[in-house]
Amino acid sequence: MESDALNAFATGMNEKQYAITVTTGLMKALNDAEMEAVLGHELTHIRNGDVRMLVIAVIIAGAISFFAEMIFRLWFNSGFSLGRSRSSSSSSDRKGGGGVAILIAVGLIVLAWVLSFLIRLALSRSREFLADAGSVELTKNPDAMISALRRIEGRGELPTATSAVMEMCIDNPRNEFADLFATHPSIDKRIEALIQFAGGHDPGPLALPVPEATIEAEPSAQDATPAGPWSPAADAPADGGKPFLPARPPVGTWRTRRRTGAG
Repeated sequence: MESDALNAFATGMNEKQYAITVTTGLMKALNDAEMEAVLGHELTHIRNGDVRMLVIAVIIAGAISFFAEMIFRLWFNSGFSLGRSRSSSSSSDRKGGGGVAILIAVGLIVLAWVLSFLIRLALSRSREFLADAGSVELTKNPDAMISALRRIEGRGELPTATSAVMEMCIDNPRNEFADLFATHPSIDKRIEALIQFAGGHDPGPLALPVPEATIEAEPSAQDATPAGPWSPAADAPADGGKPFLPARPPVGTWRTRRRTGAG
């Protein structure tokens, strides 16, 4: 993926669809060992079937929301039908019963949405810990996984990606209040888990390597002098002897001849 962001994600529901996508920024910023650790992380997602699990979680959450909304619509419609059949003397009772039914239905919808959202967060966060551990299991190099996470930290935001795509990425950065609803655990917690269970050491926040830029040196005063047969470089002898050309041109201007008395 052509992007300066540092991120990668795995997709696919079966063996024929599995694929790993990495950004060009990630390939430029990470060395071979760190890139190997990132690919091991994504391969673990594929091996554990995390993409399929995420899709199933979304389907379950959608089913819960669908049934909650269906109950709300049934109670809402039945309240109006019962209201037409009853007499006007019991209109206040109908309004009171309909209001309670609406409140209960709305409460069920909110509860179903919150539960489904929390289930998705729990699944997403736990699978990141497992993928980090799986990467270390494949590469036998916890330091590479830790340093890769440090380089990716705070640099993985894909501006054009949807929230569904960001949930599958190796890092889904969130700040301040939004961190409470993050689909990924923080980089610090992931590194703490790696150090505790896999060893390695934390180098702390890392800066990205600066690409080697070719900076043209400014010409010096000697280089700035135009080249020619009367330049100082031409006067200097190659072997340290007498210069090939005289110090000044043999034929000068009329002012030079008048000053020296020549011609």
